[in-house]
Parts: sequence; structure tokens; C-alpha cells
Amino acid sequence: MRPTLNWLLLVAAAAAAGCSSNNTQPNGGGNPGTVTVGNIFFQSGNNGTKNPAIDTVAVGATVTWTWTNTGSTSHSVQSEGSPSFTSSAIQSGSGKTHTFAFTTAGTYQYDCAVHGNLMTGRIVVQ
Repeated sequence: MRPTLNWLLLVAAAAAAGCSSNNTQPNGGGNPGTVTVGNIFFQSGNNGTKNPAIDTVAVGATVTWTWTNTGSTSHSVQSEGSPSFTSSAIQSGSGKTHTFAFTTAGTYQYDCAVHGNLMTGRIVVQ
């Protein structure tokens, strides 16, 4: 019985290792990225990182930021530094979105024009 138990533990450990996540792995060949814009935070929909929201996508991927449970608090997605992308308008209300297709590899930094360093994120395009 002991060799069987050891074998089962080894199989379970291997399966668990295969299911673990790594915040820097691409979400796959052009698959979209998603970021939640909440009250004083950005959160990656692909790996859950929050303030900063960190996401890695493939060249050609489209990232959509969606305002969720923000009430009447205004937020934006503001590109910072270089390389840059098109920033959103300052918007309030749940359900608002901002979408951008990343066609050039690089690391793109962003924040909220209203909240600055309290709300930050990074998109790594590979």
C-alpha cells in the first residue's frame, strides 16, 4: 500500500504544479486581456494582480478595461511614459469600457488621471 500512496502523492504534486499560475506568462496568442477598473484600483482579469494590475499579452492582443462597481466615482486609463497607447476619457458609472489593441511589443505603464499613483497598471506585450 505504501508504494501506491507515494505514487498517488507524486501524481497529485505534478498535477498541482501544472495548475499553478505565473503572473508573467502571456495569456496566449493574441487572446484579449481584461482589466477591472474599480474604486481606487485596477485589477488584471487574467491573473488577479491588483494595484498595480500587471498583465502580459501577445502582440496583437486587445485589452479591455471595464468600470465595475464604481458608482459615480470618476476614473480613467491614462498611458504613462513610452511606449504609450491611447488613453481613455475620464468616465464614471459601471459598464464603461476602454479598449486598445497592442500591436507593438513593449512594457506599457498606465494610471488613473484622477487618482494617479493610487491606481496603476502595466501591460507587457510580447
